[in-house]
Amino acid sequence: MIGPSSSAAELIAHLQTLRSEENVAAMARFGIVTSGALGISNPDVKAVARRAKKDHLRAGELWQSDIREARLLALFTTEPKRLMTEEARHWANDFDSWEIVDCAADLFVEAGLDELIGEFAADEREFVRRTAFAMIAGAAFHRKNEPDAANLAWLPLIEAHSCDPRNFVRKAVNWALRNIGKRNRTCHAPALALAKTLAESHDKTARWIGKDAVRELASEKLLERLK
Repeated sequence: MIGPSSSAAELIAHLQTLRSEENVAAMARFGIVTSGALGISNPDVKAVARRAKKDHLRAGELWQSDIREARLLALFTTEPKRLMTEEARHWANDFDSWEIVDCAADLFVEAGLDELIGEFAADEREFVRRTAFAMIAGAAFHRKNEPDAANLAWLPLIEAHSCDPRNFVRKAVNWALRNIGKRNRTCHAPALALAKTLAESHDKTARWIGKDAVRELASEKLLERLK
């Protein structure tokens, strides 16, 4: 039985027993890097995490495994308050899949590592840059009590990187813009204005980001919710 006292090696051994080659093939179809994957669904990894409980040092050992599910388990069992900026940077060096990035982004937001957003956005690596905008999207959604000004402050960064054509970056930039705009009426107007500006851009990627964001931010359903 695995539990709070289980070592990283014991948890990895348990994950190995849950391996599914069929699921590995399915994951590849969703753009998930499967070279180190066991084919375990995220809900099942989270179930293991609930039994293992939080353990920051062990999470670092799990991350070193290079196994997809062990790295997810590391993210789910890390203690956010103990996660330091340098450790987050170290993990980001290994990012090679959008799903790992998005789980890590939520963790980084919970840990309050906002100083990494600008740094990650300036990084030319696709998945590190995606992390910046996944963090913005996550903060806009999860931090309900954060001042609107803190979210609106990210709009210039969104505009600055709206011409990055790489799939996992452009989708995250779009996601960040939409999430800011959906927060409330105060954030909606500036986000929609930027979306409309991007929709008229001469750049193909910026135009896609803008038009897609306008489609949601100008929808009757959203406008009704924000009344």
